[in-house]
Amino acid sequence: MRVRVLIVDDEALARQRVRRLLQNESDVEIVGEAETGRDAVTMIRELQPDLVCLDVQMPGLDGFGVLEELDGGPVPMVLFITAYDEHAQRAFDVHAVDYVLKPVDADRFRAAFDKARKQRANAVAAERLGELLETVRRLADGNAAPAAALDAATAAAGASASSPAANGRYASRILVKQDGRMFFVKTTEIDWIEADRNYVRLHVGKTAHTIRERISHLEETLDPRLFARIHRSTIVNLNRVREMQQWFSGDYVVILEDGTRLRLSRHYRDRVEKQVGV
Repeated sequence: MRVRVLIVDDEALARQRVRRLLQNESDVEIVGEAETGRDAVTMIRELQPDLVCLDVQMPGLDGFGVLEELDGGPVPMVLFITAYDEHAQRAFDVHAVDYVLKPVDADRFRAAFDKARKQRANAVAAERLGELLETVRRLADGNAAPAAALDAATAAAGASASSPAANGRYASRILVKQDGRMFFVKTTEIDWIEADRNYVRLHVGKTAHTIRERISHLEETLDPRLFARIHRSTIVNLNRVREMQQWFSGDYVVILEDGTRLRLSRHYRDRVEKQVGV
């Protein structure tokens, strides 16, 4: 994944120094240089870089002024580079990736750029998850579910022509035995499923039904267009998902319509994306 970078500094030597340091990074594409804040605003809007190496103090429009001009539009990641440390707190107040002092030390710059690289990767992952959520909702609602789209989603989930997906044999209800009686729970009414050793709990509204079943086997019976395994112990009904929030170490928190918070691990994130062909 390449990181597209714009260099902004009113000093030519400073821009050259940053350019040389960036050229040591194999995943960088330098999209341009600007020597004034006004030029920076124009180039950011036109080029839409992932990262801007931005000097704080420039004549006319300074670095913070550049960000104010971009208010309301796309704002890239910002790595502030300046000769003064008095603006450090304000830099972090505007969520800068880092704050590097001149003269720029190579090791310090690399550490700052590594932070930007990781932030970029997380941002892309978050964007893909957002697209995933929207796609799943459209498919579930039937608003954008032509045969080709459904076939692509099924193929991405690893289903063959003879699989339950191809023949419409995914479970529409699950038998529950409780308090001496037996009844069916419609799969579409399940909010999420939680594993507990050789048992699973079906969370349906405020009620939880426990059945003797391994979560891996139950997962195979559920329609992957509607249900996703987001953790080794959790399956979620995608129609119940309200939002996804970035958490730690590449994981995400999945928040359901009722406020329930579930963890989406890195391992299952890729599988969820493939289920709908995102």
